[in-house]
Amino acid sequence: MTTMTQTSARFREFKMPDVGEGLTEAEILKWFVQPGDTVTDGQVVCEVETAKAAVELPIPFDGVVHELRFAEGTTVDVGEVIITVDVAPGSEDAPAPAAAPAQEPVEAAPAEEPKGRTPVLVGYGVAESSTKRRPRKGAAPEAAAVAAAVQAELNGHGSAAPVAPVVPQAPVDAPPVGRPLAKPPVRKLAKDLGIDLATVVPTGKDGIITREDVHAAAAPVAAAAAVAPEVAEPVAVSVPETPATVGSARETRIPVKGVRKAIAQAMVGSAFTAPHVTEFVTVDVTRTMKLVAELKEDKEMAGVRVNPLLIIAKALLVAIKRNPEVNAAWDEANQEIVQKHYVNLGIAAATPRGLIVPNIKDAHDKTLPQLAAALGELVATARDGKTSPAAMAGGTVTITNVGVFGVDTGTPILNPGESAILAVGAIKLQPWVHKGKVKPRQVTTLALSFDHRLVDGELGSKVLADVAAILDQPKRLITWA
Repeated sequence: MTTMTQTSARFREFKMPDVGEGLTEAEILKWFVQPGDTVTDGQVVCEVETAKAAVELPIPFDGVVHELRFAEGTTVDVGEVIITVDVAPGSEDAPAPAAAPAQEPVEAAPAEEPKGRTPVLVGYGVAESSTKRRPRKGAAPEAAAVAAAVQAELNGHGSAAPVAPVVPQAPVDAPPVGRPLAKPPVRKLAKDLGIDLATVVPTGKDGIITREDVHAAAAPVAAAAAVAPEVAEPVAVSVPETPATVGSARETRIPVKGVRKAIAQAMVGSAFTAPHVTEFVTVDVTRTMKLVAELKEDKEMAGVRVNPLLIIAKALLVAIKRNPEVNAAWDEANQEIVQKHYVNLGIAAATPRGLIVPNIKDAHDKTLPQLAAALGELVATARDGKTSPAAMAGGTVTITNVGVFGVDTGTPILNPGESAILAVGAIKLQPWVHKGKVKPRQVTTLALSFDHRLVDGELGSKVLADVAAILDQPKRLITWA
């Protein structure tokens, strides 16, 4: 989705778009342009990391870069302006503002004729003379009242008129007494930004401080720090016994954002929403490994990667065909079980940015060579960090191959919105009773976690037993398919 606005006939703004499905923010990883650079329609200007993937953003018009609103490493809400472009360089129009009021705080000027509104990071409508640096805790009532007016302007709720003088005795504009009202996510945001909630003027219902209030309060502080670097930047509160936490030799604090933040939220949501059950089976996969070796020499499989995961994926698809009820999702809002008549097979992939689960669309319709090609493309794209949000949406079941790390098995957590996930352990040479004799055989352990709200123990056991039976006797891929 392309998002842009126009500040004048000469300068145009490009806003952070929603590059996924309902994402609310993204981190700017890298700028590919700088102020003064010429850009053309469709040229990639930056790379951002959402909660799902890294995505390159193209600019939708020609011109010369006028301003980059945010530095690399900054997390920006969807809808905020990230870059302005001069689409008519060399014209005699008056230059657009070099920065939003958040970057250039000024003292409130005496009342005068308003000069019009200028765009800000959150909303529109700030008069040029109305911006003012937010007072510290304990400031005079006059300063607090001015801050309240500025706060409303930054949130897009105020008028364009200049701030009028405030009577010092007016208690209605004074900061609230006692513990400020705010939800836990808002408190965490304030803590991360170093904002004292007692200094934030609430605009929410019943005096509740919102995210917009915190962002508006942080903007003047950040700008003031840039203008006066000698002023210490606010830091997160630490335990008194260990004052040195960030940057010390004993600890390193890493901000939780991007893919890591999405993983944490998804796993917590899944673990405490779907009642998980995990079953295990140990199986002799010697015949499967022989089949893999034979397929590598098959000319029909030339140019694609053949490995045990390919056969395991095909085995799971056959097991789902035999037990279609497992391929479903729980719809809490409508109190329905949604049975899927297609399989989008997710493959958990470890990447430098964290765990992601892209999926192969309509995997149930693919032949073995087609499935091998799709697996190869999926893995390569994930390793390059180019997996798109669309590639990770709509999964129905997932495979996680913990065996590549030498692990025997695990108890995998369901991918949100799915009903089953299969964990594959390491394939090892072990003593095994084969045809009445103990022989060295290649053995692995499978673990299937499923949502017990819609998958009963019998159904889950049948699916896992079918996968194991196919890996023990791969010819069942033919007889059962």
